[in-house]
Amino acid sequence: MKQLIAAVLATTALTTPTFAQDITQFNIGILGGENAQDRLTKQECLRAYTEEALGVEVNLFAPADYNGVIQGLLGGTIDMAWLGASSYAATYIADANAVEPVLVKINLDGSYGYHSIGFARADSGVASLDDMQGRIFGFGDPNSTSGYLIPSIEIPQATGSTMEPGDYFGDVRFTGGHEQTIVAVNNGDVDGGVTWADAQGEWEDGYNSGALRRAVDAGLVDMNDLVEIWRSAPIPEGPIVLRTALPQDVKDTMTELMDQLNETDPDCTYNVAGGDSLGFDPIGHDAYLSIIEARRSKNQ
Repeated sequence: MKQLIAAVLATTALTTPTFAQDITQFNIGILGGENAQDRLTKQECLRAYTEEALGVEVNLFAPADYNGVIQGLLGGTIDMAWLGASSYAATYIADANAVEPVLVKINLDGSYGYHSIGFARADSGVASLDDMQGRIFGFGDPNSTSGYLIPSIEIPQATGSTMEPGDYFGDVRFTGGHEQTIVAVNNGDVDGGVTWADAQGEWEDGYNSGALRRAVDAGLVDMNDLVEIWRSAPIPEGPIVLRTALPQDVKDTMTELMDQLNETDPDCTYNVAGGDSLGFDPIGHDAYLSIIEARRSKNQ
């Protein structure tokens, strides 16, 4: 670990951290999707790299829901987070100057899109949205792009109905997050649900990256027990954001550290990114204009 940290510092052209006079600590927020302990464990490598690079105490925060990270960024108690596109939109709509998008995860094919994936148990008799009529459907978190925003727009377009309980679906429930949705479908608590994946690689692996891959890695599901029943149009992967009010040298250092993380420590990147990827590349606000407008339309 020490050698890897040294490599990151060399890459960012730093020898002695000089930020203590500007910040006294640095806080990283982790969106929901997995249980809190798993999130903290997988991001520990990033916490260690950040602490060495900035020379201040670094803390990880794994709130119970997406809104905990959003409010932390807005309130200045969280300095960096990898947000979903809808969570970024929510943050931007609340305060356009609160955060800056700096990087985005890159898939193995060089793209930075992903999909909302609808799925059900293979033995449930559900093979498509048509089979879900009258059954129980599970969303993840209201601030999730793939776990709520996009499917709540695209599924009604596909079914010609609404997401109101009793209209097309017998009931519609929020499970609390991606992992909770996967477990709920696998256990039969809901008949179908949505989660996120890059939709690249093999279904049996949970695709290359995403919540299904994380669930497979954690031993929570066997993908042979599940079947894909719906897929959204491509969604822009959410950005890594930094609090705008941070000192510029802190923002530059963290952007460079994250940009180089895959070259320095692929295993750490795998944990942070939720599976196989090419790491993180620069991204800007304009990539999320369509998601911001979609979010605004849902809030009306």
